[in-house]
Amino acid sequence: MLILTRKAEQGIVIDGNVVVRLLAIDGERVKIGIEAPRSVSVLREELLVEVADQNQEAARIPGSAGGRQGLAQALRGLERPTSSPAG
Repeated sequence: MLILTRKAEQGIVIDGNVVVRLLAIDGERVKIGIEAPRSVSVLREELLVEVADQNQEAARIPGSAGGRQGLAQALRGLERPTSSPAG
């Protein structure tokens, strides 16, 4: 794990195309912004854990297709919506 110290408005660049920026500090709360291409999935960790737990539960239910689809397929529904051309 890389640990860095940042001040408000400072950022970190990951892989040349993802920017994580510290926006504000308010007591124990830190507000961050993430700029990433649409092809990069950005999720809160607790959401990812919740989906994984739900998949584990679905796998235990007989006849449930949810557990067999896998975490990657479940996450596809959580990705950012793609913009469609105006028609």
